[in-house]
Amino acid sequence: MKEALAQLRSYERSVQLLMVNQFTINLGFYMLMPYLAAHLSGTLGLAGWLVGLVLGVRNFSQQGMFLIGGTLADRLGYKPMIVAGCVLRTAGFATLGLVDSLPALIAASAATGLAGALFNPAVRAYLAADAGERRVEAFALFNVFYQAGILLGPLVGMVLTGVDFRITCLVAAGIFALLSVVQIRALPARRAKDTEQREGDGRESVLAQWRGILANRPFLLFSVAMIGSYVLSFQVYLALPLEVRRLGGEGDFGTAAVAVLFAVSGLSTIIGQTRVTAWCKARYEPGQALMRGLAVMGLAFVPLLLATAVPAPEPGVGLWLLAAVPPTLAALLLAVGTMIAYPFEMDTIVRLSGDRLVATHYGLYNTICGIGITLGNLLTGAALDAARAAGMPALPWISLLVLGLACAAALYGLHRTGRLAPPATEPQPATV
Repeated sequence: MKEALAQLRSYERSVQLLMVNQFTINLGFYMLMPYLAAHLSGTLGLAGWLVGLVLGVRNFSQQGMFLIGGTLADRLGYKPMIVAGCVLRTAGFATLGLVDSLPALIAASAATGLAGALFNPAVRAYLAADAGERRVEAFALFNVFYQAGILLGPLVGMVLTGVDFRITCLVAAGIFALLSVVQIRALPARRAKDTEQREGDGRESVLAQWRGILANRPFLLFSVAMIGSYVLSFQVYLALPLEVRRLGGEGDFGTAAVAVLFAVSGLSTIIGQTRVTAWCKARYEPGQALMRGLAVMGLAFVPLLLATAVPAPEPGVGLWLLAAVPPTLAALLLAVGTMIAYPFEMDTIVRLSGDRLVATHYGLYNTICGIGITLGNLLTGAALDAARAAGMPALPWISLLVLGLACAAALYGLHRTGRLAPPATEPQPATV
C-alpha cells in the first residue's frame, strides 16, 4: 500500500481525489450492504421473497440505469453526476436505517442503485480523461483503492452492526454526505471533450448518440466477450462460498473460511496490482494481456475440478483442508486474472470509443456486463444444483473453466483481427 500511495502522489489533484473517493465510496457501501439482508429478514421480519425484492430493486436500478447515467455525464459534465450519486446514496442509506415500511425500503433501495449508475460511468470517464497517456497505470491504481474499500468496509460494518444496524446506515450515509461536500468543494469541473467541442454548434440527440454507439461493432463484440470475466470473478461471492460450506459446514469454520476467500482476493490485489500491471504492460499488447487475464480466470477453477477427484475424508483436519484450500487457490487465481485484465479492459473501452462519449460507452458496457452477470449466476446456480442432484460435483467447475477459455479465445480473435485497436478516425455523428 505504501507503493500505491507513493504512485498516487505522482498524479494531479483530480486523479488523487477520484482514487480516494472510490475507496471511501466502497467503504461506505460495503460496510452496509453485506448486512442489509439480515436486517430486513431478522429485525424487520420480512419474508424471503420481499428481501429478494428489495435487494433486486437496487441491482436492477443500477444496472438498468448505467446507460442513462453515462449519457448524462457526457452531456452535463462528470462532476454533477458524481455529486448527484453521492447525495442519492446519502439519502438512500439514511432511509434504509430509519424506515420499516416496504414502499419506503424499495424507494431507498432504488435510490442507492441509481446513485451507482450516476457516478460509476462518470468517475471512470473522468479518470480516463485526466490520466491521459497513463490511463492503464491509473486504472491499476484505481483498482487498488477500489479493493481496499471492499476489504475494509465489511469489517467496519461488522463492528457497527454489532451495536445497531441503524448506526451502520447512518454512518454510511454520513460518509456519503461528507463525500458530497468534498466533491462540491474540491473536485474540478470536467466535461467530456465531445461536449466541449460541440457546445456552440448544437449536439446530436441522445438517440442518435446511442445509435452511433450500437453501430460500433468492435465495442459491442468486446463487451460481450468480457462478460465472462465478470461472471467468473463474481463466483468469489457465489460458487466458492457455497463450496466451502458444502464441505466445511455452516459453523464457525465455514464462516472463517469464507472470510479468508474475501481477504485473499482483496489483499492480493492491494499488494500486487501495480506490479502486475507494470509487468504486463512491458511485455504484452492490450489484447494479449486481456486474453491472458481471462485464461487465468478460467484456469482458477482447475483446483476445484481436481478436488472433486479426491474422496471426501472423515470430518476433521483433512476435510477442512479440502473445503478451504481449493476455493482459496481459486480466489487467488481469479484475483490475479482480474489484475492482469482490468486496467487494459478500462483502457480498451476508451480506445474503442474513439475518445468520444466515453461515459456513455462505460454505461452501456456496464449494462451489458450486468445482464451477463445475472444470466451467468442463474446458470451457475443451476449447474451447482444439477451437479448435486446428479452426483457430478465437477460439472460447475468444468462449465466455468470452459467459459473462461472461450472468452479468452474470443479476445484472441478480436486482437488478431485488429478489432481491439482504436478507430482510425473519430466516428462521425449519426444523422439526427
